[in-house]
Amino acid sequence: MKRKLYLPAAALLLFAACQSDKNHQATETDQRTVFFDTAGMDNTVKPGDNFFLYANGKWMKNTQIPKTETGWGSFYTLYNDNIKNLRSILEHAAKSSAGKGSAEQKVGDFYASGMDSLTIEKLGAEPVKPLLSKIDAIKNDKDLINFIAEGFKEGEGDLLGFGIEPDDKMSSKNALVFMQSGINLPERSYYLDQDEKAKKIRAEYVKYINKIFSLAGDSVNAAKYANDILSLETALAKAHSTPVELRDPQKNYNKFSVADFQKQIPNIDFKTVLNKLGASTDSVIVRQPKYYQTLSGLIKSQPIAIWKEKLKFDALNTAANALTKEFRTARFDFFGKTLYGQPSQTERWKAMVTNTDRSLGDLLGQLYAEQYFKPEAKKRMLELVNNLQKVYEDRIKRVDWMTPETKKKALEKLNAFVKKIGYPDKWKKYDDVEISKNTYYANLQSAKKHDYKEMMDKLGKPVDKTEWGMTPPTVNAYYNPSFNEIVFPAGILQFPFFAFNADDAINYGGIGAVIGHEMTHGFDDQGRQYDAAGNLKEWWTKDDAAKFKTKADKVVAFYNNFSLLDNQHVNGALTLGENLADIGGLNIAYDAFKLTEQGKGDKKIDGFTPDQRFFLSFAQVWRIKNRDESMRVRLKTDPHSPEIFRVNGPVYNMEAFYKAFNIPATAKMYVASANRLGVW
Repeated sequence: MKRKLYLPAAALLLFAACQSDKNHQATETDQRTVFFDTAGMDNTVKPGDNFFLYANGKWMKNTQIPKTETGWGSFYTLYNDNIKNLRSILEHAAKSSAGKGSAEQKVGDFYASGMDSLTIEKLGAEPVKPLLSKIDAIKNDKDLINFIAEGFKEGEGDLLGFGIEPDDKMSSKNALVFMQSGINLPERSYYLDQDEKAKKIRAEYVKYINKIFSLAGDSVNAAKYANDILSLETALAKAHSTPVELRDPQKNYNKFSVADFQKQIPNIDFKTVLNKLGASTDSVIVRQPKYYQTLSGLIKSQPIAIWKEKLKFDALNTAANALTKEFRTARFDFFGKTLYGQPSQTERWKAMVTNTDRSLGDLLGQLYAEQYFKPEAKKRMLELVNNLQKVYEDRIKRVDWMTPETKKKALEKLNAFVKKIGYPDKWKKYDDVEISKNTYYANLQSAKKHDYKEMMDKLGKPVDKTEWGMTPPTVNAYYNPSFNEIVFPAGILQFPFFAFNADDAINYGGIGAVIGHEMTHGFDDQGRQYDAAGNLKEWWTKDDAAKFKTKADKVVAFYNNFSLLDNQHVNGALTLGENLADIGGLNIAYDAFKLTEQGKGDKKIDGFTPDQRFFLSFAQVWRIKNRDESMRVRLKTDPHSPEIFRVNGPVYNMEAFYKAFNIPATAKMYVASANRLGVW
């Protein structure tokens, strides 16, 4: 089961910032120290040669990535500051005598159960054995179909990716949506590429599968199982769409009656599947039909014994982090160390804070918002959002390539944006979740069962557009096309993105660019295909759509030229939406900044003009150093460009940037005005 992921502003992972905003009254000297880091700059690099390194070069040279991280920098440090605050809440709740069923009791006991390593070690693999016994009982295709569907109600299930989401072409109604699933490596190319790095990862994956079965007590057959599973997952991966193909909303909208889709998957009793899922519907949306067609064929062609091996591994792999240290280490050694290059495991308490946020998000979110999000910050943030929205309106009106007909509808969409800041107006309830201090695995399953029931209860009901897709402590933001909303959780509304006492150059270069980024997602290559009501619907004239594509193709080509590591290039098509949002967001934020008192003046702080300070703030927001292994995964899977290009790409296409730093045409990264990118 997968939930729909929209278009996050930050990055593939939850990242963090250099230090948290302490909400103190800052003097001018204090501002210089707290809100901007001049020591991390590298003045040996000219702004026109590599602005990211000019703003961050010394910091990049001197920073060591902690052994428990895949990277380090702005998002990481803000995330770590945030997680310490959450830890304080959870440890206090775990020690309290809060009444049973209260938010404090549930989050406190959940956290405590995960920290109780002695009990977890004593239990060994016992918690997952009932599930393995169910798999052992599978005798034929019918049993297999029943198993992969009916387990979802219990927090189990396998091979099906699905969720209840707004129907893309009827956004007020919920639909049952199926997506590709079935593989454990990041995406299809990890199974199919024949270069040495891909082969090495597959070899390590086989070793990991072998290890997991050995830990579960079946070392005799583990090697055979591992090779069988890799072969089966490779067959499934061949049916997967590529990350670029997944970005096309029209190609990923395939609506069928249940009877018609059944004809495409003859070896899967689809009515039985829907019944086991508890889904009463006469139609479904299937994002990637080829996956389910292939799954149907493989169910008939592959021996039941191999399917049982695959199901057992998936069960053990999913449960590994909730089992003994040996299981956790085995999983980390492959997914953490081999895939992402992380030398050491994340501290147990950090993992448990994250798991509590994932499992009981609104309960923990309530406690977090009460302590760490101030009403005045929400008010100030709304002012910034409204300011940027007005600037965006003006920019759309002034666009010279779009007809009045399309402009009118674009403005309708912009002015229909739903703005969500900080935390939800109403909190989700978890009355059916049973949490105990000494049953970590059972606690996880109880939360999963709750999530499943909550999701399936939406089927056949109107879409609730008050719902949030992120929890309040999350260090991220997103635009949701079906809701036509921009969402900024409390977690990201801290320095370096937002500081209540910082000057406008800092805030507009930070959170202002994030706001503009999310707004631009509504008009990027994906978002522009949804109308003001959130429906996937063509509202552009044919000529305007063609002009947009011409401009977008130039963005693809521009970013295709960026490379790092051993000449690994950015995928301009995969990152197009985020690149458009980065470029548009910075332009909109700059225009809004120029309307402020500081933006209209020329007073220097730390020796920098307001405009220079704006661009430097933006560059230091994206101050992140990545491990090579992590970056290799990101280049294949992440729709965001690496941070160095998230900075350099937008700034070298802005005339205001060239003027701010007096950059000559001879600069290494100078882009002639006629060749500069510009959509919004």
